[in-house]
Amino acid sequence: MRCSLLKTCVFAVVLGLGGCGAARGGSTPGAGGSAEASGGSGVTAGTGPAATGGASGSGGSGATGAMPSGGNATGGTGTGGSASGSAGDGATGGSATGGTGTGGGAGGSTSGTAGSGASGASGGSTAAGAGGSTTAGAGGGTTAPALITSAPNAYWNTQAKLTTLTTGTANLSVDANTKYQHFTGFGGTFNEMGWDALSVLSADQITNALKLLFDANDGANFLYGRLPLGASDYAMSWYTLDDTASADYSMAGFSIARDQQMLIPYIKAAMQIRPDIHLWASPWIAPSWMTDSSGNMKSDAQTQGAYALYLAKFVEAYAGVGLTIQAIHPQNEPGYAKVKWTQSLFIDFFGTYLGPVFAQRGVGAEIWCGTMSAPADGTIATTLASNAAAMKYVKGFGLQWNLQSTVSALTSKGPVWQTEHKCGNYNFATPYWDQSRYDPNKPQNDHLYGEESWQLIRDWIIAGVNAYSAWNMVLDTVGMSLGNWPQNALLVVDRSAKTLTATPAYYVFRHFSRYIVPGATRIGVTGSNDAVAFQNPDGSITTEVYNKGDAAKTMIVGVGGALYQFDVAGHGWATLVTP
Repeated sequence: MRCSLLKTCVFAVVLGLGGCGAARGGSTPGAGGSAEASGGSGVTAGTGPAATGGASGSGGSGATGAMPSGGNATGGTGTGGSASGSAGDGATGGSATGGTGTGGGAGGSTSGTAGSGASGASGGSTAAGAGGSTTAGAGGGTTAPALITSAPNAYWNTQAKLTTLTTGTANLSVDANTKYQHFTGFGGTFNEMGWDALSVLSADQITNALKLLFDANDGANFLYGRLPLGASDYAMSWYTLDDTASADYSMAGFSIARDQQMLIPYIKAAMQIRPDIHLWASPWIAPSWMTDSSGNMKSDAQTQGAYALYLAKFVEAYAGVGLTIQAIHPQNEPGYAKVKWTQSLFIDFFGTYLGPVFAQRGVGAEIWCGTMSAPADGTIATTLASNAAAMKYVKGFGLQWNLQSTVSALTSKGPVWQTEHKCGNYNFATPYWDQSRYDPNKPQNDHLYGEESWQLIRDWIIAGVNAYSAWNMVLDTVGMSLGNWPQNALLVVDRSAKTLTATPAYYVFRHFSRYIVPGATRIGVTGSNDAVAFQNPDGSITTEVYNKGDAAKTMIVGVGGALYQFDVAGHGWATLVTP
């Protein structure tokens, strides 16, 4: 069934049907096409000739069920006329992108109108033709300030009141002259259980889920995709890519056949939404013949060389199915997880085996020191950073969970990514969590985890990371790992009801990732520890604010000499985007 659903989506896109379930719009010159279907996406409108003016497109209406998505619409082209797009209705409103108006005698104009719904993004904006005009919205460009707020049971509100003040005193000030790290983007992790959960949904719901994650306008604008190299603890079962009974130093038994069943279809479906996803991978386990009975990686040269070859062949095999792996982190949590490495063995592996094997075979993927988690892992990373032989090949560092304090020790050596957002529902003490809330049967996926997530992202950003990765993007309501730990996800599938729900944590990520554009620079903020700000490549400034108190708080934010006033609900967060 999963294959047939994917084919449905692919064929709809290829044939110009606008998306799963959408009807094809017209393309008659001078008359814009329209499309409307349950949960469908409107096709691009027709192009009007200069003599007759503009064109318009209309998106479809959202399907019934949890988090249906209104259709998207892109306005057509009108020379000397106008072009507009109107998105469909749904609980997740569609996006509307104004068409292109080329200024003639009267000048062109562009506009976009969002679909209605609790999560509808405001109309987009486009560049006007000569003599034309633009209309900006929260989901569009930066010709006008925009405010998006979220609060318990009121997520992604684009209609919150924003006032520009002529006088007043800021209680939060943003300083674009104080610059910190360059930021390259957000992402999430592909796991087999996520695709298995999505497989119970209809084709249009699957498309909607992937849009919520990867679409730059109607979703979280994720750029990075983490892959397990072999199984993670959210595979359907444990496996590696060379599960031979005895040592296979030449990798004769290497195969990605298991990945082609679920993992690769998941990735390729996401790439229908965003073709430029930056894929990177890390293994949780190695072939059993590479480890001893206690799970320690063997140190002999044959095994070490074979493991380097194993990682190289993964990159090569994925290239063979049209997927470019941009980076390899050779072991997830090497200090204590499924496969254990000593510090000296791990560091030596980079300079003696992995780097030379990649160079010899012409493997283009970058090599990173990751993904490091426990304090012992942090020591491995900082020690490796001073090892010239290893650093000859290492591009950067991947840290997660408990290593925020290690970031500053590595930033001078290369970029540092936060590689795994904490999963929630812990049976141990950790910041921003009440341990008594642990449930051994299912994760909470509640607003408190949303607040925890906001603070964790803030902490890592302030620590100085250059990218940030969510853990599971999609799970079912049980969320049980192979280690019997029920964990949270950004999107949750109810298998019985066959519905999709965006969790509060999803909206936390979307507040950050939708408006902090890849290539942004973190800038200074004073007046609150619960705020961060970035200047985007186009010069616009995104300010993220959180209110941990019970009562609503009125914020006056000073940005570039202007004052903006708005309210942040108790236990809520807000995003302010200013020109």
